Amino acid sequence: MTSLVGRPEHFDNGSLSDDSDVHKTLINAPGHKGHKGEDAVEFGNFGDDSSTSYRDALIESDEEGHQIKYRTCSWQHTTGLLLSEYIVLAIMSFPWSYSVLGLIPGLILTVFIASTVLYTGLIVLDYYERFPHLKNVCDIGQHLFWGSKAAWYATALCFIANNTLIQGLHVLVGAKYLNTITNHSICSVGFSAIVAVISFVFSVPRTFSSLSKVAYFSAITMFISVILAMIFAGIQDHPAGYDGTPVTYSLWPKKGTTYVDAMGAFLNIVYTFVGQITYPQFISEMKRPREFKKVLWIVTACELVTFSLAGSLIYVYVGNEYMTAPAFGSLTRTYKIVAFSFAVPTIVFVGSLYSNISARFVFFNVFRNSEHLYSHTKVGWLAWIGLLVLTWIGAFVIAEVIPFFSDLLSLMCSLFDCWFGFVFWGMAYFKVKQNKYKKSCPYPELTAFEKINFIVSGGLIAIGIYILGPGLYATVQSIIYNFQSDAYGSVFDCASNGI
Repeated sequence: MTSLVGRPEHFDNGSLSDDSDVHKTLINAPGHKGHKGEDAVEFGNFGDDSSTSYRDALIESDEEGHQIKYRTCSWQHTTGLLLSEYIVLAIMSFPWSYSVLGLIPGLILTVFIASTVLYTGLIVLDYYERFPHLKNVCDIGQHLFWGSKAAWYATALCFIANNTLIQGLHVLVGAKYLNTITNHSICSVGFSAIVAVISFVFSVPRTFSSLSKVAYFSAITMFISVILAMIFAGIQDHPAGYDGTPVTYSLWPKKGTTYVDAMGAFLNIVYTFVGQITYPQFISEMKRPREFKKVLWIVTACELVTFSLAGSLIYVYVGNEYMTAPAFGSLTRTYKIVAFSFAVPTIVFVGSLYSNISARFVFFNVFRNSEHLYSHTKVGWLAWIGLLVLTWIGAFVIAEVIPFFSDLLSLMCSLFDCWFGFVFWGMAYFKVKQNKYKKSCPYPELTAFEKINFIVSGGLIAIGIYILGPGLYATVQSIIYNFQSDAYGSVFDCASNGI
């Protein structure tokens, strides 16, 4: 199948696109819906920057006559989805990270990571515009690693595991919330099951556009929760657990801060920002994919302001002595319940979103040449529901087997964000330039600006490898130390995990 794909001819408003002649790419894409059962798809890129591009027209016509249309997201829909992905519970780990790193290094790292995520997001968009048949991060993984099917399956395994761990995190925090407000009225395992079932219900819709309204509600209520936490931290007489020790904060790391502690705090910051794993799927379901650039700038600005203020203000008012993760635990009981309660929509929805993304990935690959993908068939809906159920069973088990918050964030970051936040997109930039200049080592041919980006992309790969190696070591050591000090509960424990 041959498609004409319109794309900008030049670098525009921060895009990483560049001039190129018509080029064609051939790849076996497991996730692509092809004609006559063929997976091999050929695309040509033509310089066209009209308001209605060839690609936009083809995207609209490709789904004509289908009962279920997936490419229905406007940039406003996608902004809501991305805000719901970023304005989340992990924000409440920033005060703890700043207490370990010190206020100044914490803020510097926040700005640095936000910049790298914006930069790599532009690379993702540019990569999609050049290779629009790559519909998810697993297709991109195969494409980056020389078309290897093994790379596709390895990426798929990491993709599903990452999403299921995030679901498990939300089951864990949901149980913490229910234990906190009810004073542990039932077994914690029961609370986890309740959260998993409720979240499953919200993950049922099959299109992203239908999820966007709930996504905005989730992001807004979580933003209110964070604002309330900042206000309450400032007006309460003293933090929860106050024993007379004065509240203090540090501009720089405290004396005696270990590498393991500092790395864990850094990984918590990285985890909250890194969400590029979902970008290809979001872009592929937009009516006009190039408008994703607008989404990136809006969301990054919101992230930077919210994360920096939450981390610094709560840390300053709570101090080193009474810091908890999540920081709701540092508020006195009434304030804690009020602020934590506004986070409930996020606890439910964000886990639901990642369940939906995982199920969508498997569903699209199983039924890519079938009527069940685009029609309301009994088989299609039973399969969809079954996939969602499996993801939530996995999330429930994870929440019971890995019963900790900050170390779970660090573990997910070191195992998966190293690839999906850094390594993949450094390699993607190299791939774009190899494609443009038709050379395996295009560096001598690059413009001065491209050479700077080439070096930066190499730095992204180095950061990813560092997070995977020393980062994973520090995370495992932290988990071992905390288990040895009996800081965590046991597996499938009925004891309260309230804060």
